[in-house]
Amino acid sequence: MATVFIPTSLRSLSGGVRSIDTDAGNVREVIDQLEAQFPGMRDRLCENGGLKKGIAVAIDSRVCSHGLLEQVPPDSEVHFVPGVSGG
Repeated sequence: MATVFIPTSLRSLSGGVRSIDTDAGNVREVIDQLEAQFPGMRDRLCENGGLKKGIAVAIDSRVCSHGLLEQVPPDSEVHFVPGVSGG
């Protein structure tokens, strides 16, 4: 099973849960499972049928370019990385 790490900025929705294990096959299924466990998570990660601008997904330390369709291999680590702004 893959481990999905929940960013600190979204832990208010997860009740402080830092990670979940999932058998999802792609990022869309990961978000579906997060939404089922923690309602509101999809709205914080997605808009217009894709990831929100400024949200990146890293799987096993590799920033992914296929968005919701990116495959999630078993035993991988999935991180949602919110954009950082400032100067």
